[in-house]
Amino acid sequence: MTVDRLSPSGRPPEVNAPSWRDGAASIAMLTFAVDMETPVLAAGRRYAENAMAMSHQAFDARRGLPRLLGILDEFDLKATFFVPGVSAERWPDAISDIAARGHDIAHHSYTHRPSTELTPQEERWEFERGFESLAALGITPTGYRAPMWAATWNTAEIAVEHGISYDTSLMDDDRPYIIETSRGPLVELPPHWSLDDWEQYAYLPAPHLGYVIEPPEKALALWTAELDGLREFGGLFQLTAHSFLSGRAGRAQNLRKMIEIILERGDVKFRTGTQLRDAVLADPSVERRKLEPVIVDPASYPNW
Repeated sequence: MTVDRLSPSGRPPEVNAPSWRDGAASIAMLTFAVDMETPVLAAGRRYAENAMAMSHQAFDARRGLPRLLGILDEFDLKATFFVPGVSAERWPDAISDIAARGHDIAHHSYTHRPSTELTPQEERWEFERGFESLAALGITPTGYRAPMWAATWNTAEIAVEHGISYDTSLMDDDRPYIIETSRGPLVELPPHWSLDDWEQYAYLPAPHLGYVIEPPEKALALWTAELDGLREFGGLFQLTAHSFLSGRAGRAQNLRKMIEIILERGDVKFRTGTQLRDAVLADPSVERRKLEPVIVDPASYPNW
């Protein structure tokens, strides 16, 4: 196994300097979106009248989440859970159980409406209401993930303003980096669709959240390939699962198999979002950058 040990600048890191990988070929970060009913309601509150759709999402708290928490307990692993405020309000006991088990709980908006479809004032409101809902359970999150990873160019600034110190919404790298905002640094832990169970398992005809039901072994093959690639190139293996999807029985078994594969590799370490944030901030070789919005010439791209 060849591990890329160069810094983003191409220079070797300082001798004996702290590394965010802590000597591992790759870091595995298990993340879970505890969305409950929010993705369906974000498509329109009329879907609250659809008993099938609401019960499909309620599986999250009633069966899926406890099942996945049990699997994590089997391996004595801590993970990172992204919780919309509405989920915290509707299912407070479920969210409190996650916290009681010692897992990271991070901010995931209030309603799960994509930030790119909101006004700046609405995006700010989502942050504030989400914090209030978690605070009611005694939880103060320091991490954030935009719904559907749909961050705006304002998201990083708003996040740091509200005390967020790490984000996982942007996809321009497969290694952590630090975003320099006007209010201070924000650690970015880049995700990707290829390590998301939504693209493998999501099926709901109305609202249309996906028309896909793939066999778990296909997802396992995809994720394992990414794991081994990231081990070679020294990247972050950030798996994103949803308890209303991966909490289904055969898929839960698949998640257990994925954890076993990671452990069998022997050169991958598990970290939560908070643990990885601290390691990134301590690593002098980590790249720092400012977000640079894309400016488009309307004459070249006349269609809005």
